[in-house]
Amino acid sequence: MRIILASQSPRRRELLGRMGITEFEVIPAQGEEIATRTLGPDRLVEELSRRKCAEVSAAHPDALVIAADTVVSIDSQVLGKPHSEEEAGRMLRALSGRLHVVYTGVTVCCQGKTVTESESTSVRFRSLADADIMRYITTGEPMDKAGAYGIQGYGSVLVEGISGDYYNVMGLPVCRLAKILARFGVDPLALAAEKEQKK
Repeated sequence: MRIILASQSPRRRELLGRMGITEFEVIPAQGEEIATRTLGPDRLVEELSRRKCAEVSAAHPDALVIAADTVVSIDSQVLGKPHSEEEAGRMLRALSGRLHVVYTGVTVCCQGKTVTESESTSVRFRSLADADIMRYITTGEPMDKAGAYGIQGYGSVLVEGISGDYYNVMGLPVCRLAKILARFGVDPLALAAEKEQKK
């Protein structure tokens, strides 16, 4: 079966490979990430991932398409990717010393069937001095990530605790995705075992 990841995120590519899905194409959706902010963060990421999946699936109806979208939520505010270093600084100051929630919506489409779900993970930041924030921004890491940090990179030193799926914070809830894929007859562990047997 032809599999397409509708995302240009290197972290999602890496996580799909870690699941055992190593043969897939990357075809990012081109539509803008615009959705009504009246939706709660869980519904927002579901809607955005559904739109991405539908767009790519329409162009490749023979393929199984996987799409995802991630946001950070704190104080009823939704934080996407920062558009500037100043915005990244504001986001990191808002998260400093506090608990926030990371939401990822994931959608799988194949031959007219669509399944969309979302996952949430609570993350607590340590208290950050302005100097910490500026140094972190200087690394460049915050600029392409929801909430302006990457838990798998330099941003790991900002995180004091986590409750829930770690991979969800990276941008792809692998356990939930595996359960969705099973509904389409795709078993990542079977693919991994098959690959290892061929070695």
